[in-house]
Amino acid sequence: MAQQQAFLNDLDARLWQAADKLRSQLSASDYKHIVLGLIFLKYVSDSFTTFRKKLHTKLQDPQDPLYLDPNGYSAEEYQNLLNSEMELQDNYTAENIFWVPQQARWETIRNIATLNQGSQLPWGGSFRGVANLIDNAFSAIENENPKLKGIIQRISGYDINDKTLIGLLNTFSDTDFSQPTYNGAPISMAAKDILGHVYEYFLGEFAAKEGQKGGEYFTPKSIVSLIVEMLEPYHGRIYDPAMGSGGFFVQTEKFIAAHQGNINQVSIYGQEYNPTTWKLAAMNMAIRGIEFNFGSRGDSFTNPQHIDMKMDFVMANPPFNVKDWWDESLQGDPRWAYGVPPKGNANFAWISHMLYHLVPQGRMGIVLANGSMSSQTNGEGEIRRRLVEADLVEAMVALPSQLFTNVQIPACIWFFNKAKARKGEVLFIDARQVGYMKDRTLRDFTPEDIAHIANTYHAWQQNKGYENQEGFCYAASLEEIANNDFILTPGRYVGTPEEEDDGIPFEEKMAELTTKLAEQFAQGRELEEAIKKSLGGLV
Repeated sequence: MAQQQAFLNDLDARLWQAADKLRSQLSASDYKHIVLGLIFLKYVSDSFTTFRKKLHTKLQDPQDPLYLDPNGYSAEEYQNLLNSEMELQDNYTAENIFWVPQQARWETIRNIATLNQGSQLPWGGSFRGVANLIDNAFSAIENENPKLKGIIQRISGYDINDKTLIGLLNTFSDTDFSQPTYNGAPISMAAKDILGHVYEYFLGEFAAKEGQKGGEYFTPKSIVSLIVEMLEPYHGRIYDPAMGSGGFFVQTEKFIAAHQGNINQVSIYGQEYNPTTWKLAAMNMAIRGIEFNFGSRGDSFTNPQHIDMKMDFVMANPPFNVKDWWDESLQGDPRWAYGVPPKGNANFAWISHMLYHLVPQGRMGIVLANGSMSSQTNGEGEIRRRLVEADLVEAMVALPSQLFTNVQIPACIWFFNKAKARKGEVLFIDARQVGYMKDRTLRDFTPEDIAHIANTYHAWQQNKGYENQEGFCYAASLEEIANNDFILTPGRYVGTPEEEDDGIPFEEKMAELTTKLAEQFAQGRELEEAIKKSLGGLV
């Protein structure tokens, strides 16, 4: 594992350094499409080439069902037969390998990229620049693989010069996703796992570069992991109506794999309004081989793609406090079962939309701004009261600040359960002091932090060894919540953490502090005199 992590860290650094050279020509919001598209192209080409070599061996192995008997053929005829068989698309699709036409294979692109403008291409037509060559490769792959249709962003429109693109091709050529090595030693990792890691890493880096805009498609991994660990979506339909780049689906796959589950026991449904972000999510699923149903791009409120579907799990990090969401067509919508959300804030519209999609035993987690827990304006307090009285709210988690790259608004996670085991109670967890500063501006959770919060929730949920912990967690009755005007801020219920007694008497502490304060006053006076003397010498 240590060697794998060292390999991934080195790979991240090398590829990001190469990609970041595009910053002088494009903004992060644009150059991410070029870089992620090239990485995807390299991956599908590597996977194709590796299987092609295996297929060549299989065709000549008498013990293999695909064996081609050379008897009756000349050496040239047999070689032609082998070549023909290796170009049969069915051999690849049967093994879930994307079929890559000749003009889209990585080595072909790399070799042709250095031709002069106007040169004839082996498959016909003339060379019209590297960006055009790459876009044609994308089109060829999409045409041969229906699952990829319409999900790869073209790059010609970004006007990147050939020299820069050739540099990226050369840098990415040093990475073999199918046969990775580190310091000369082979690395035992599947190509899709390596690519998935790089894709996720790059999305995070691009989001950090883009700031607020980056938050539209990327939810911090720590928050995604926490929600998935708490909900434990082993099977069933999983839905995200504001999916961004599909982080919740990726983490679900990782969770299932970590618990020896079967990804085929879940069905993925999502929706995204932004067309380029929709493509990021679709590609994110394609590189991992995850089947998905994202419907068409569209607004989840006015153009819901899965309106008649009921889901087992719903997870989302929708944009906070959206003002311009209402449409008159939404008046009387059956999704507003607990009250019509205010037209100037979509927070409770998201909650209502997601609850509408849950099956009778369904569960969900949604990230919202802290104001959602206490706001009494425009009917929000009334909707919150109805949700609590319906015993749908299962847990509330207050998050620490600085977890997001794009916003500094304090956030929380609401957990809903239509079939609560602990009826008449809500668990409050105050995680504002949990985590560590990853760098000067961003906070993160360790795996132990995530496990601590999730285990606390599960212990309470299953009534197995749970105890209220001052300053961290508290299980409140609905009566207590009603007495607090249905405000759901965890800090109101968990109290303040108890301070450990260090055994030093108060009088002794006070004497020590008084002495220190007197010393600091004396130092202050000395410093003041020194400054006056210095200033006097300047007059």
